[in-house]
Amino acid sequence: MNSTNILLWSVLPYIAIFSFVIGLMWRFKYDKFNWTTRSSQIYEGKLLSIAGPLFHLGLFAVIGGHVVGLLIPQNLTDSLGLSQETYHLGAVVMGGAAGIATLVGISLLIYRRRTKAMVFAQTTKNDKTMYIFLVATLLTGSAATLSSAGVIGEEHNYRETVGPWVRSILTLNPNGELMMASPAAFRIHAIVGMSLFIIWPFTRLVHALSAPVGYLFRPSIVYRTRDGRGVAGNRKARPGWERTKY
Repeated sequence: MNSTNILLWSVLPYIAIFSFVIGLMWRFKYDKFNWTTRSSQIYEGKLLSIAGPLFHLGLFAVIGGHVVGLLIPQNLTDSLGLSQETYHLGAVVMGGAAGIATLVGISLLIYRRRTKAMVFAQTTKNDKTMYIFLVATLLTGSAATLSSAGVIGEEHNYRETVGPWVRSILTLNPNGELMMASPAAFRIHAIVGMSLFIIWPFTRLVHALSAPVGYLFRPSIVYRTRDGRGVAGNRKARPGWERTKY
């Protein structure tokens, strides 16, 4: 391999992983209070109620497809009696549907952000950059799906090239020649995807890694009135409670 291919397929993946992991740790430690989506639902909710679920559910399906397709070896599914033809058909149909849902969802989100004045006012340059990388990743991913199905170029089994390459990266034994044997659509998608992971920790995308687990264990919140009538409504104050002096 030449130096460019070594950089792209044996070095860049680790740069992306390092930026993603270390960036998230830095963000959580030094910018914890900005670890948020900066929700704009207060400014417009009707279109968001359609675009948001469509984008997120589609994206979850896309991510699930990547996990199965890239991390599970073909010989494992073969041993379970799932032929490559059946797997490929399911992957193309379900992956295509998930990709369409995700693209439609993010298109509506961008339309909403651009046409609703209050929402657009909350959009930063960082957000615009994030949208460019995110949309580029989705579009190149869709092109790779069409490539695997033979719609673009010849049909390609990515489980013999891209999948083993990803696993070689995770096992710290990178084999860039596997990616060089894949069609251009897959290589472009991989490069754009790694670029997205590099900037991920420094955008609002960090919210995807958050879950309100603490709400399950936090103590109950006690509310008290300040009008001298005790508890809210017409109920009398419960024993042991002290009325506030202000």
